[in-house]
Amino acid sequence: MANNQQVRKGLIQVYTGDGKGKTTAALGLAIRATGQGLRVLFIQFVKGRLSGEHRYVDRYHPFELVKLNQGDSFSQPREALESSVRESMSRAEEALLSGKYDLVILDEIFVALNLGLVTLENILELIDKKSEATELVLTGRNAPQEIIQRADLVTEMRAIKHPFQQGIAARQGLDAEINGMYNSSGCG
Repeated sequence: MANNQQVRKGLIQVYTGDGKGKTTAALGLAIRATGQGLRVLFIQFVKGRLSGEHRYVDRYHPFELVKLNQGDSFSQPREALESSVRESMSRAEEALLSGKYDLVILDEIFVALNLGLVTLENILELIDKKSEATELVLTGRNAPQEIIQRADLVTEMRAIKHPFQQGIAARQGLDAEINGMYNSSGCG
């Protein structure tokens, strides 16, 4: 645990909804936490190609970023995606039990749930296993009510207007993208 006594009890945060910004909010929290000397593990479950956050972490090493599936999650064979999600769940469990990290972020875990790659029970077990001091953030569309009820903070990103609706291509360095177009699945 970092020497920062401000973090006494790790809370559970959920970033959900059909709007853009769930991963971005989690990344912002990760940067804020590392800026205060906290140890962060950011696990991406179901994502597109490598993007700006991967380049940033590779260059500056502010925190640990794990994306076990290779390439674009949305075009992989299901067996490969199932395997990488299983490995990601194992890594998450290990991190939450160890107390090594002050903040663990499970990015797009609700997408994995909605695709049937993990179960609600799997996620609830992870929540139950987390060490007392570890902050846990879960992101993705359609967070289940059972998890919302257990969370200490829930933020819903709501789509009001998006350039994708006008057919505007994603802008390099600013938007999550899949094949040059905005990711309309809500990831990113």
